[in-house]
This record gives sequence, structure tokens and C-alpha cells, in this order.
Amino acid sequence: MKYSRKDAKAHSRATMRGIWAAALMPFRADGSIDEDGFRANMDHWIDDLGIDGFFIAGKQGEFFSMSVEERKRNFDLAVQAANGRAQTIMSCSDQNMDVVIDLARHAQDCGADYIVVHAPILHFHKAQDETLIRYYETIAEKVDIGIALWSHPDSGYLMSPELCARLAEIETVVAIKYSVPRDMYVRLTDLAGDKILVSTASEEEWLDNILELNWQLYLCSSPPYLIQTAKDRRMRDYTDLAFAGQAEEARKVAASLDPVRHALKSTRPAEKPHAHQKYWQDLLGQVGGHVRAPLLDLTEDEKAATRVAFENCGLTL
Repeated sequence: MKYSRKDAKAHSRATMRGIWAAALMPFRADGSIDEDGFRANMDHWIDDLGIDGFFIAGKQGEFFSMSVEERKRNFDLAVQAANGRAQTIMSCSDQNMDVVIDLARHAQDCGADYIVVHAPILHFHKAQDETLIRYYETIAEKVDIGIALWSHPDSGYLMSPELCARLAEIETVVAIKYSVPRDMYVRLTDLAGDKILVSTASEEEWLDNILELNWQLYLCSSPPYLIQTAKDRRMRDYTDLAFAGQAEEARKVAASLDPVRHALKSTRPAEKPHAHQKYWQDLLGQVGGHVRAPLLDLTEDEKAATRVAFENCGLTL
């Protein structure tokens, strides 16, 4: 590792910044991982789009359809593809604690920068705070790598800002992807922003969060490589402008992306986010590939509507 456990918070504060993206995993028609396609995407994302870090084998990456060995292979591929040019954070989320710890150890050993573990589904629980503290403390005891929390509605509950502030006291908890309403992540920033890097997945809120909350990290979803091209890096541009204190110019650049955002959102079928984003990647010249069962593919009509919206959204190819 590049840091000791006692230095995890300081290291993350110094280096965990900028635009991080949640990587989609391209699968071939037979369901196998397209390793060459993944490497090509990573090269493009780093060299052409200037993305700073990657969230690997998460929900966007269809971790739920992968075996544990495939997830470990995905970690290895990402570290090798990044090759020191960008950072990696590996999703070790699982309902089985032994699997979480096994993945966390592999992430630490293969050279990942951080891990992320989402709040688990807790059956029959209505008051879960103490259970969750024990959950994250147990993981932190087993590995030295920096841990990002992740709270989102899929768990069946949201961790409160007050609970997250308590979890921020754990030595190796360094960040949180907080997929919650804005008032909740503002509250957590006020409570513990000096102990944990707070972020959320909404690209549309990212600029305000830099300017109003002094955030340094976008952690993260797929927009960094879906709304940008090698010739059109407006998310990178408005981020850098905001970091430089040029708020008015940053807002102009960010607002210019509204047609792209609308094209993406308006054509995305509710049940098919992965297939839709992968088709959008194909249109961009990236390697989108297939989804794995039980995820649904786009129909030809859905592809046609997406293609029209893509061609008219204003992205420069």
C-alpha cells in the first residue's frame, strides 16, 4: 500500500480528489468478460477524458452477476490498466461478511488505493445503527486499506448523518458515497467534513457541491465518460474552473451540458440502465458490450430513440 493505516485519512485528503467514475464492465455475447475492451475503455477514460479515479466492480459494473473470482480479476485488471495514471477504489460489497473481507484483502494486496463497502441489507432490523458500527469496525479490523462507506436506498434504509459521523471516527474510514437527499449530505459535511470526504453520485449537483460545500471529490457514477469525449471535456473543464475559483465561468460550462443530460435521461428505460449506458458507450466509440442475465437488453426501438437523442445532444465527437 501507498500509506499506513494510521495515515489513511491524511493520504485520502491529499490525493483523493477530482472526478472519479464508476466503471461499467463490458461483457461479450457469451457472457465472458471483455478484458481487452475494458482496458481500452480505461485508456480512453484516463488519457483522453482526464478522469482521476475509478470505482470498480460496483453496481454499474454488475458485481451482482460476477463470481468472487471474477470480481478479483476485475480488481487486477483495473490496477494494471490504471498503471499509476489514475487511482482505483474497489467495491467489496456483499451480503456475506467473509466475502467482503476476502475481497478487501485482495484489493489491498493487488495495489488498489481504496475499497468501498455499501451498507448491507439487514433483515428484520428497524434500529440498525449499532449493528452497522460493528459491521464497519469488523471490516476495518481485518485490513489496513482506506474504506469508503456507501449508503443508498437499495439497502432498504439510509444511514443518518449522525451515524455516518460516528463511523467517520474509525481510523481507516476515509470517504463516503452518500446517495441521499441534499440536506442529509450537507448535514454530514457540517458534522464530519474534516474527518471524512463526503460525496454523492449526482453529476448535476457536483458543481454546487464544489462551490458551496468545498467538496474535492466526485464519487461517482458513469457521467464522466458518458457526457464527455476526447474533443469535448466539459465536465473536466467546469470542475477545473470551479477548483480554480472561477465560479461564473464554471456555471456557464456546466449549464451547457443540459441537452446532453436530457438526452441520456429521457431515453433511458427504467428497467434497463446498464444496457442503455452500454449502448451510449457504443455510440461514443467506447466498448459497451452486453449485459448479463437477468438484466434486460434494449429493444431496437429503444436503441433508435437513443441514437436520435445522442446525435442531437450537442456532444462534439
